[in-house]
Amino acid sequence: MRARELTVDEAERPLGWRYSGPYATYDAEGPLRPEHGFFAVEDDAGSLVGYACVGAEARVPGVDEEAGTVDVGYGMRPDLTGQGHGREFVGAILAYVVARDPDARLRMSILRWNERSRRVAQAHGFGIVGAAGEFDVLVREAPHGVLSAREDAAEYRHR
Repeated sequence: MRARELTVDEAERPLGWRYSGPYATYDAEGPLRPEHGFFAVEDDAGSLVGYACVGAEARVPGVDEEAGTVDVGYGMRPDLTGQGHGREFVGAILAYVVARDPDARLRMSILRWNERSRRVAQAHGFGIVGAAGEFDVLVREAPHGVLSAREDAAEYRHR
C-alpha cells in the first residue's frame, strides 16, 4: 500500500461507504477535499483502499492545534476492515506524512471503544497521552516517528 494525492473522483467515493454497528460513526458526511488535508491510500494494484487527513480535519473537539504537531486521521474502505490490513494501511499513511514533515510530532484521536485502531496506532509507536471527550489522544514523538514510519511502511509492503 502507498499514500498519494487524492483525485477529484476519489474524493466522492467514501460518501457511499457504510460502516456497520458502532463503526457507522465513521461514515463520511461530505466530499474529502485535498485542500483540507485529505489524501488517498491505494493497494499495489492502484485501487483506493482508504483515505487519510492531516490538520484540522483530523482533530476532535477538545484537541487544539499545537506547533510542531501534525494531527492524523484515516478511514479504510469498510469491506477491508477487520482483515489484518490496518498496520500496513497506517504504515503507508505515516510514511506519507513523515516524508512531508519529518520533524513533526504525530498525534491521533481514537474513539475509546475502538480497540482495533488503538492497537494499530500503538504498534506504530503511539502512546496514550490524554483524553478529549470520548477519544483517547495518542502521540508519537518525531525522532522515533521518522524512523518508525519509514521502516513500518517498508516492512508491511513486503508482507
